[in-house]
Amino acid sequence: MARYIFITGGVVSSLGKGLMAASLAALLQARGFKVRIRKFDPYLNVDPGTMSPYQHGEVYVTDDGAETDLDLGHYERFTGVSARKSDNITSGRIYQTIIAKERRGDYLGATVQVIPHVTDAIKDFAQADTEDLDFVLCEIGGTVGDIEGLPFIEAIRQLRNELGREQTCFAHVTLVPYIAAAGELKTKPTQHSVRELTSYGIQPDVLLCRCEQELPENERSKIALFCNVRKEAVIPALDAPNIYAVPLQYHAEGLDNAVLHHFGLTAPEPKLDQWQALTKTYAAPEGEVTIGVVGKYVVLQDAYKSLNEALVHGGIANKVKVNIKWIDAEIFEKDEEEIVSTLEPLHGILVPGGFGERGTEGKISAVRFARERKVPFFGICLGMQMACIEGARNTAGIADASSTEFGETKEPVVGIITEWMSEEGLQQRTAETDLGGTMRLGAYEAKLAGNSHVAAIYGSETISERHRHRYEVNSHYREALEQGGLVFSGMSPDGLLPEIVERPDHPWFVGVQFHPELKSRPFEPHPLFAGFIGAALRQARLV
Repeated sequence: MARYIFITGGVVSSLGKGLMAASLAALLQARGFKVRIRKFDPYLNVDPGTMSPYQHGEVYVTDDGAETDLDLGHYERFTGVSARKSDNITSGRIYQTIIAKERRGDYLGATVQVIPHVTDAIKDFAQADTEDLDFVLCEIGGTVGDIEGLPFIEAIRQLRNELGREQTCFAHVTLVPYIAAAGELKTKPTQHSVRELTSYGIQPDVLLCRCEQELPENERSKIALFCNVRKEAVIPALDAPNIYAVPLQYHAEGLDNAVLHHFGLTAPEPKLDQWQALTKTYAAPEGEVTIGVVGKYVVLQDAYKSLNEALVHGGIANKVKVNIKWIDAEIFEKDEEEIVSTLEPLHGILVPGGFGERGTEGKISAVRFARERKVPFFGICLGMQMACIEGARNTAGIADASSTEFGETKEPVVGIITEWMSEEGLQQRTAETDLGGTMRLGAYEAKLAGNSHVAAIYGSETISERHRHRYEVNSHYREALEQGGLVFSGMSPDGLLPEIVERPDHPWFVGVQFHPELKSRPFEPHPLFAGFIGAALRQARLV
């Protein structure tokens, strides 16, 4: 029998509901329970796939090809449980499904309303495929009081009535701000947030109080009294030195015990040796390297959340601290002198994925610098495509090399991918197809050349990695590029789609069409990131 933990947030956004959900799931998992985490997103987009990274951060892609909220990355990294398409739902997807049913006549002439049709769809989503689970954690996006989130709040209220208190738990994340002028923490925002939530029929069972200062016992007792929550279930949530210390902090404050008490369960103490060793390695590195990420969304680091964490994991694998320097690719297009002064101090250069022409010439300049100066280079998705265009222009003699993504070109080294094989069969797209859901998405296999650098890194000649792209390197240019020293070391199983390129004459130069950062875990760093940071460490020792 699955038990449900519904996680809401109040006062302000960005309080860390996703990290709280991931941490609690990890603690329950460490006690021997089987868990899964789901995200309810109230916005009207069908999924975040067409949203600007400035609006919503990165798009996290699952093995089964869903474009989802970045919180699902936290869920996977903390629990090791691979997310599925069924683990993220939006208002847009719910309304799309309901309207399609209405048009088909599935409702037999009934008036379609928020209650019961929308709320029933939300409840169905929450309870789908949960037969083998002990706990299902459901995070509600946004803040209590948001108009767009009201159907989700109503749906979980109904689930409490239907399943009972013994099978449901409400956890509310709120803010206890420190007012410097008064020199004290203020509990009133939390009281108002809980009052708002109870006005919708939901009484929190557990309160998580985000605060910058220690929460004194009298404030904790005050919150418990006025919010009608057990004092032991008022959990302080202070800032942590790094996100991987959060589960340990929550356990020390009694979060997992409070949840188990609510359900009337007992369980062995959690086995947290891995987490303790991880935080120890993170806190006491044996060296450091500096990696430059040359991208176009660098002013918002959430746009590269999984990338950031995968670099950290690579550092953990090599027992070093990774200093990330976020570099706007456009600065290299405005001032060429910036290229040398900015990139010369770095121990590694990474060009990540992205869409559109803006900043691409700057990325190409960064690739050229890495190739000529023998600095470890890692290109991901668009970064691999830029590596191929740079190689075509500067080592293969194709001066007009470009991508059809940027307009018409005489030398389309990169072009739109029109068809590919998937588990469902042949997939076909055109340039005129709607953007949403038209990319090559999800996990696909690749075959690696047996004598390649990447085959040695993976320790295998067959890999499976997650993709999210609409354009592909044109394999018709393979011979010319390889004559210029850029070897195609990974291809799709049918041999048609380039997956990996590398330069054998370079200390570490790898470009991949997929997104390896999506499969990196703190306890299982992705081999490409571990290898890249290892190469950067060797570079640092040469300086």
